[in-house]
Amino acid sequence: MKYLNYIQIKFLIGFLFTINIFNFAAAQNEADSADQSWSFHFQQTTVYQWHYDFEGKPGSDYSLKNKEEDAISLTSTIFIGRKLWKGANAVFNPELAGGSGLSQARGIAGFTNGETFRIGDPRPQVYLARLFIEQKIALDKKTEFVKGEANTVQGHEPTSYVSISAGKFSNADYFDCNQYSHDPRSQFLNWSLMSAGAWDYAANTRGYTYGFVLQYITPKLSLRYGMSCVPTVANGPELNGDWTKYQAQTFEVEKPYKLGKSKGIFRVLAYYNNAPMRSYNQAVKDGDLGVSTDPSHQSNLNNSKYGLSANIEHSINNDMGLFARLSWNDGNNETWAFTEIDHSACLGLSISGRKWKRDEDILGIASVVNGISIPHQNYLKAGGNGFMIGDGYLNYAPEMITECYYSILLHEDHFWLTPNYQFVANPAYNSDRGPVNIFGLRLHAEF
Repeated sequence: MKYLNYIQIKFLIGFLFTINIFNFAAAQNEADSADQSWSFHFQQTTVYQWHYDFEGKPGSDYSLKNKEEDAISLTSTIFIGRKLWKGANAVFNPELAGGSGLSQARGIAGFTNGETFRIGDPRPQVYLARLFIEQKIALDKKTEFVKGEANTVQGHEPTSYVSISAGKFSNADYFDCNQYSHDPRSQFLNWSLMSAGAWDYAANTRGYTYGFVLQYITPKLSLRYGMSCVPTVANGPELNGDWTKYQAQTFEVEKPYKLGKSKGIFRVLAYYNNAPMRSYNQAVKDGDLGVSTDPSHQSNLNNSKYGLSANIEHSINNDMGLFARLSWNDGNNETWAFTEIDHSACLGLSISGRKWKRDEDILGIASVVNGISIPHQNYLKAGGNGFMIGDGYLNYAPEMITECYYSILLHEDHFWLTPNYQFVANPAYNSDRGPVNIFGLRLHAEF
């Protein structure tokens, strides 16, 4: 919290006071009627992480520091939803984020804190996270009651519909979802567990973009297609509005299934991005081995990246769920938005605490193996760096990570405390560095 000044502390107090008023008003409204016109919710998440000294050759400014270090991050979000007319909702999310990840969120491709951003300034900043409108058109008369949650207005919604959402959002709001591993505020923290590692999903530095998403949703099959803006530079804060030249396109098929008494969901995702990204082979040939922060430096480029992902969630029983992801991209051109992974595979379990009489507690354990393409390897071996990794040399080996967490409900579905441990072998694909043990503690509140 050393980064909070007086004004920012006052803002946080006001933030909490405002959301308490919102929560009281929403509770009163819920008592009057099941269907509501407004939705007010709030979350705040603080993550502390630490690692001790680890062995390995010295790195660069883009390496995880060999010496003992710690870091803390903070996010606070207000989720406001409003029903506009039949089938239409508007969503508005102001957000505050501050602090930093270990080594400024550098040095590990599957970075260890999904609540951190790749920014240099740790001071808390307020920004617009989401502002979009969604219009649903029912395909039949069947409805289901949807409880009010973040960005969801409580009421009866069609079970089968087509919809369009347009505005500012996160692509991860719609694609590659998984009930056991998707939200770093309550589940696994590692970037390559919360989303498919090789999906270079379009977003600015803080994870949001402008665009639209079309959906066809039924109980037996769902289809999604989205087009969105890419950043002007790799990991850039500004988004490129030239849709005729640069854009990201994402398509996903989602299919529920049953195996005996158990059930699950299988998803397949494909994406195709256009951006002024450099070719790894050409960058090595030209000796252009650093990431540019100047949009004009690569304004004459228009290269692509494409990839696939398979995602499964399976409910083994009421107390245990299994999840797995496989993802791949072509790896010819530089990573532009998410993280520097060209292929990835993960497997994990989520276990309820019901058997030890802690019904709302969750134990999670998962492992992931990340890798990069030959052109990407050659670029790092030549001394290159991306916006997240680059030790100045490379003795290549797959990056292997195991994460374990235990989420403890402290109070009435509002406060959780989560110890977290991650073991990282070959950080940034370099067998000459590590392994490293990373310990964490997360405090999450929501209303």
